[in-house]
Amino acid sequence: QVQLVESGGGLVQAGGSLRLSCTASERTLSWYTMGWFRQAPGKEREFVGGIRRSDDTTYYTDSVKGRFTISRDHAQNTVYLQMNSLKPEDTAVYYCAADSRSRLPIEYYSVDWWGQGTQVTVSS
Repeated sequence: QVQLVESGGGLVQAGGSLRLSCTASERTLSWYTMGWFRQAPGKEREFVGGIRRSDDTTYYTDSVKGRFTISRDHAQNTVYLQMNSLKPEDTAVYYCAADSRSRLPIEYYSVDWWGQGTQVTVSS
């Protein structure tokens, strides 16, 4: 059992920035390919981006390329999602995910552990 804990969500105006964090106390996140998903009301959960366990290569969905950055601090056992130039359509609950495979993008069905989610709201 791995408990992923997210933080950093909130309300921000369009064009603003937020940084989400994901950490775990019981397991080393370096062992996992880590990803961020999001789910807007009435929509399916979608993959936003990830960082591969083997070499920290990153991958982003087209809608966030150039605006979002995923990184990890191995010493702090934390993964980050830096979100810049936020748009109202980025509004969603954001979920941290851990996948034991070394493959990007992460498929929904391959996620081993999920965080509880953190709300991001972008006002226009």
